[in-house]
Amino acid sequence: MADTTLGDVRTDDYSWLRDRKNPETIAYLEAENAYTKARMAHTEGLQEALYQELLGRIKETDLSVPAFKDGYFYYTRTVKGLQYPIHCRKKGNLEAPEEVLLDENLDAGKDAHYAIGAFEVSPNHKLLAYTTDRSGAERYTLVVKNLETGQVLPDHIGNLAEDVHWANDNITLFYDVADSANRPYRLYRHKLGTDPSKDDLVLEETDPLYNLGLSRSRSGSYLFVTMDAFGSTEVHYLSADAPDGKFQVIRPRAKGLEYGVDHSGGFFYIRTNDGGATNFKVSRAPVTDPSRWEPFIEYRPDALVDRILAFKGHLVVAERKDALRQLHVYDLNTRAEHFVPFEESVFSVSPSVNPEFNTGLLRFEYTSLVTPRSVYDYDMAGKTRELKKATEVLGGYDPSLYATERSWATAADGKRVPISLVYRKPLVKDGKRPMLLYAYGSYGLSTDPSFNSGNLTLLDRGYVYAIAHIRGGEELGREWYDDGKLLNKKNTFTDFIACAEHLIKEKYTSSDRLAIRGGSAGGLLMGAVVNMRPELFKAVVADVPFVDLINTMKDASIPLTTQEWEQWGNPNEAKYYGYMKSYSPYDNVEPKAYPNMLITAGLNDPRVGYWEPAKWTARLRALKTDKNTLLLKVNMGAGHGGASGRYDALRDIALRYAFLFDVMGIQAQPARAAEAAKP
Repeated sequence: MADTTLGDVRTDDYSWLRDRKNPETIAYLEAENAYTKARMAHTEGLQEALYQELLGRIKETDLSVPAFKDGYFYYTRTVKGLQYPIHCRKKGNLEAPEEVLLDENLDAGKDAHYAIGAFEVSPNHKLLAYTTDRSGAERYTLVVKNLETGQVLPDHIGNLAEDVHWANDNITLFYDVADSANRPYRLYRHKLGTDPSKDDLVLEETDPLYNLGLSRSRSGSYLFVTMDAFGSTEVHYLSADAPDGKFQVIRPRAKGLEYGVDHSGGFFYIRTNDGGATNFKVSRAPVTDPSRWEPFIEYRPDALVDRILAFKGHLVVAERKDALRQLHVYDLNTRAEHFVPFEESVFSVSPSVNPEFNTGLLRFEYTSLVTPRSVYDYDMAGKTRELKKATEVLGGYDPSLYATERSWATAADGKRVPISLVYRKPLVKDGKRPMLLYAYGSYGLSTDPSFNSGNLTLLDRGYVYAIAHIRGGEELGREWYDDGKLLNKKNTFTDFIACAEHLIKEKYTSSDRLAIRGGSAGGLLMGAVVNMRPELFKAVVADVPFVDLINTMKDASIPLTTQEWEQWGNPNEAKYYGYMKSYSPYDNVEPKAYPNMLITAGLNDPRVGYWEPAKWTARLRALKTDKNTLLLKVNMGAGHGGASGRYDALRDIALRYAFLFDVMGIQAQPARAAEAAKP
């Protein structure tokens, strides 16, 4: 099929793969899966061994840290052999009898895919509203359960986007639904026991550039509806005590104005870029006059205000500086402030589940590339912390055998790009270590350095694991994001290449030992860099890669497309079309040698259509001049996130690692966990 845009003709020989109703399409995808299975057959024993190794580090029967709310302790637990968690609570104290709210394993039944969206207990703790997705297409169904009787109420509602919240009357539910392009655009009000087909339409977002999102203030006093586009926000609010009332606007949308709201006492606290605060600041406004914004935390250009969390007496600000996240605590009464201190030089920290509003304790999660996830309760007044739980890594994990560090590459335009690394000690920089380099670099999403027990499978075989914090994310602030989108998007790719070159130059690895991985928009990154510098990499894992940029951005019927013109550009405009075409992975496949590649897709993926990785694979197979391995693995019953069950997900990881070990020639046996590091 040929397509003409602004006088330019592009030929797409594989456009037919988009028609999933065509039996030939399904047959083609099944043939690709059969080829992948046959090509990897000799690694089946290795895959099983890797799966057992990955599983052996996980405490299969485990318990989350209970979260206290209004006299109840809420938690989840997992049971050996079961794919999904069980949601529970205890009343009064942790010695009380357990009450099971929802066993996801029973609810999932025999469905191949199962995911929970919303999970909301009513303010009086007597009802549970939750939503499920049973296909991977991110279309949810609402279920309401009476927690006192165990009865499931007849209030089933389908085609939800995801968000569901209670009003304080314990009868009214608000929920959002999606349009044909999977864009959340309508807010409805439902009264328990009434016909859902007669639910009130409360708000509708008609501009296709905006999503509608629903949230609830941590105080429980207000419901917020956020109309959000790339670069513009409008927030509506309603007292949760007056669910039949009308939502009011805090400040009308304006191009370039972004803000988010929380509540405490007589004020709305507002994270905003108003007045040129590129990296955001915090204002506040009286609830009696939300339009009257006043400064609360002055703008600091060197720190990105990432998130705010309001308590009755404190405001917690998660902020980023020098590619690290910090927690900044403010006393709402005295205005005294301090940072929560941490010891490691490279780490990740974020607020955890904090359902209680009237408390002086902040629960946060801390991790690094060598420190397993740890949950702390922090006394915001006393500045002391208590470790509530450190994730147990089975099999004798000894963090002293590993090291993490931060390195900096120099980009083509002179910008310094941070790289987080972890490896098993000792590290001799002789270029002989294999490496897996990961990156994302889009939408302002930052990739924080955090512990993953699965990485030990790599580290114990000599791999260095690295994260390139390239432009397109917000690790170094909003400008870092702006420099990696629209007509600056190529900075994302050249930053990644600069990181790879830096790691090779510093002899952490070499090009014949360097594997790279990215998914979704990070898969576009993978496609772009292998077109630009294929000789730099030995192997590539591209998960659900967004690679057919022009065709997708021209089709407004595809979910997210029109909104993402603010991210990638509108190909119907000349200034964007030529630039986008110059790096679009699918459009730039050429007759040349490419690295070994494993590409994945999900048949029900609503974010990146399965046809994108399928078409890309087909074009690569037709044009590449090498004899390297090229595999496509399509999950025929899942969406963007792949397998939903925890055991199935581990098998997916085992396949990826087996592929890397196979094409890179890495030994299958790991170093012993108890082996002491040599000086």
